[in-house]
Order: sequence, then C-alpha cells, then structure tokens
Amino acid sequence: MGGNLRFRRLWLRNWRNFTGIEVAIPNRLCLIGPNASGKSNFLDVFRFLRDLAAPGGGFQQAVARRGGLSAIRCLAARRQSEVEIGVELIEGKTGIQWNYEVGLHQDRQRRPRICKERVLRDCVELIKRPDDQDYADPERLTQTSLEQVNANRAFRELAAFFASIRYLHIVPQLIRDSDRSGGGSNDPFGGDFLEQVAGVPDRTRNARLRRIGKALQMAVPQLEAIDLWRDSRGTPHLRGKYRHWRPQGAWQTEEQFSDGTLRLIGLFWSAMEKEGPLLLEEPELSLHPGMVRALPKMLARVQRRTGRQTLLSTHSPELLRDKRTGLQQTLVIIPGVEGAQAIPLESNGKARELLESGFSLAEDLTSGAGPDHAGQRPLFGEE
Repeated sequence: MGGNLRFRRLWLRNWRNFTGIEVAIPNRLCLIGPNASGKSNFLDVFRFLRDLAAPGGGFQQAVARRGGLSAIRCLAARRQSEVEIGVELIEGKTGIQWNYEVGLHQDRQRRPRICKERVLRDCVELIKRPDDQDYADPERLTQTSLEQVNANRAFRELAAFFASIRYLHIVPQLIRDSDRSGGGSNDPFGGDFLEQVAGVPDRTRNARLRRIGKALQMAVPQLEAIDLWRDSRGTPHLRGKYRHWRPQGAWQTEEQFSDGTLRLIGLFWSAMEKEGPLLLEEPELSLHPGMVRALPKMLARVQRRTGRQTLLSTHSPELLRDKRTGLQQTLVIIPGVEGAQAIPLESNGKARELLESGFSLAEDLTSGAGPDHAGQRPLFGEE
C-alpha cells in the first residue's frame, strides 16, 4: 500500500527555521547550503510525517521527540504562530493527486493540539478538521486522523506511504556495539541494523549482500565476499572475506570494518529496499572522494530498479560532480534573520551558465552555498 506514491510538492509555515517556503520535490532531490542553514530541518519534515503515521508513533510522540512545539516553531514567527505542513503527492500509475495538510499549535497549558488537518484526493476533500466531533470533544485534537484506523479508512494508502519513509544516518559505533542503541526498531542511526538484515528472508538477503559485495570492491578492492553470520549466542554479524597471504583469505566481522565500509553497507542496503522515500544526510561522511564521486551513479542505478524517491543533503563538491545532478534536482538552503529560504538552483543564473558551459554543480557549491563573508571561513585558523 502506498508504494506507488511519491512527493511532488512541499510547503511549510513556521517549521523550524523556515517561516514560509513552497518547493517542488523531484524524484531525486539534493540539498546544499552552509552549516546550520536548515538542511536537516528540511529532511525532518518528512521524518515528522513518518512519525505521525508509523505504528507506535502518533502526533504527541512526534512532537515530544522534537522537544515540544516551542522547539519546532520558527523563532521568526510573529502573529500567526501556528506551524503548518502541506504536501502534494502523485500516484505514478494512475496519476491520482493527493494533498495532506496539518497545522499544529498548543493550548493554554502548552499541550500540543491539531488546529488544522485536511486530506484531498483529486481535489475532493475527504476530511477537514476541526469538525463538529472535534468541537464536541476537543481531546480528539490530540491525534491526527492519520494515526486513527477508524478515521483513515478512505486514505489509508496515504498513511501507509508516510509510514514507509526511511531516514538513514548510520553511526558505525552503534553497528559495532548494538547495546548502545537507543533507537529501538528501525533505528535511523543503525543500532538495530544487523537485526534488520537478519530479519529479511534468506534468499533476498543473500542476493542483496552479493550485490553490495560487488559494489564495495570499488572502495575496498581486497574484499571478496560479504555475508551474515551468527555467533554462538545467535547474535547476527556482518562478515567480510578479504584477500590475504593465506590461500583461503581472512574473515572479519563488523567490529573490524572501517567506518566508511559500514556506512556504505548501510547506504546500499537501504537503497535496495523497495519501500518509500529514502532520506540521506551527508552520505559522503567517512568515504574516499573517489567513492563519493561514484555514489550518484550507484544511487541512480538502484533508483531505476526500485523506483524509490531519494532526498539527500551534502557538503561535498565530489558528490555534485556527476552531470546527472541537474538544476531541477538541487535545492539551496540559505539562512536569514527572518528565516531560511529554499531556492531551486535553476533560478541561479550563474549556476545555469556553468552547466550550459559543461561544468558540474561542484563548481557552484562553495561560491553559491557557502558562507557569505570570507571572515566566516577561518574560524579556528589564522587569517
């Protein structure tokens, strides 16, 4: 359910550091911008939608995870202090358009409440809140319709799609020592990654690991194979076979893998899952520049196979050197006193001239998305 949907447009009001933006969402979106500009907050909108609809989640928990509504609301918000999120989606095969809007505020006791919720299917309104039942029982506004199975019957595929959103930012130390995980099921930082791999049917898991092993040979030429292995307690481990002076080679578990190898395994594994949109935050971390340059091609190949929509943030010029990363697929986040802006790179005349001249987006990254003033750059070094 919901697997044929994809995001087409997003609009925000008073979310984090965005007072108001409206942007198109292509099938592959790359976010660039200075540190603390709002790239992570932009991705967090989609994580918030997932938290609303995912089993065990819901509105109250989604707000609490982010420190309460006061931590979510933009500091630049003035009179209209409600937080609003709106998305437009499209079904790939049927062309049916969906719209979902939700507004958040808090009551006098500073408890989060729904102040607005709408669902439309091909411009036909399926739900509009607050409704008469909400006015009769205000406690209903502590939950969205997405999380109520008795209320989301007419748009359950939309709830399933939101629940399928996957965010990945692998922390290698958590994979090596799962006792340190605080994320529980589907931990976005990888604390339960090995359990996720072990939970896939053997045939599917082995096929994925074979493909991952072949892809990894570009970054780790001495790696011959990778598989899942269980120790005497039944605990799952990733195991790699490396070419060695011994005829049979040498096996190593994830404890000996480098940070870059673990991040690549997590990235490739998640990209091959045929589920909802994939959110990647700085996938270039711990990777060699040559490997970073190869990532767009690998992700494009996997995307063609799975059809997954991919949204990623990056600081890496190497990641943007691929000519497939075009103007329509890149969004520049620019911080400001009155909130951050999200500007499609295609509206940047300089960037357009560079691409028309045969250059890649990497040439525009530092000049168009870096600190405005030279004095901002040597923060800890001598001028």
